Amino acid sequence: MRLHVDLLGWLHAVWGAFGVLTGVSLLVLAAGTRVAVGEAAGAGDSAQAAAILLAVCGTPLALGGVLFIVVGRMLRRRRQRGRLAALVLAGPDMVLVPFGTALGIYTFWVLLNDDARREFGRPPRAPLPGPTVEGA
Repeated sequence: MRLHVDLLGWLHAVWGAFGVLTGVSLLVLAAGTRVAVGEAAGAGDSAQAAAILLAVCGTPLALGGVLFIVVGRMLRRRRQRGRLAALVLAGPDMVLVPFGTALGIYTFWVLLNDDARREFGRPPRAPLPGPTVEGA
């Protein structure tokens, strides 16, 4: 299970790096659009709205990417908060088909396992009570 937790940490970091790159590229496009609008004669409000929209979309992507990188590092260092943060981030990540969904499923599979719980200092789950066989 140690290998899976380490791999999950690296996958979160890579996913975060893609988020940061995407967010920063949208912010650069927003800045370029704003400069182009300032220099163009007769540019309307739609060009300014496009620049604002690019900035509004790029900022959460960049910040979310940084968050995923931090969570990936915390997973590799076996921090309990990293485990909890990865489980929380896996839920909304499931919407981002196909890679976010795969990462979310893998996150749940790895971190909800009893072996992984032990690695993060958590006790294993208690077995579910089942029917008892009397007279056996």
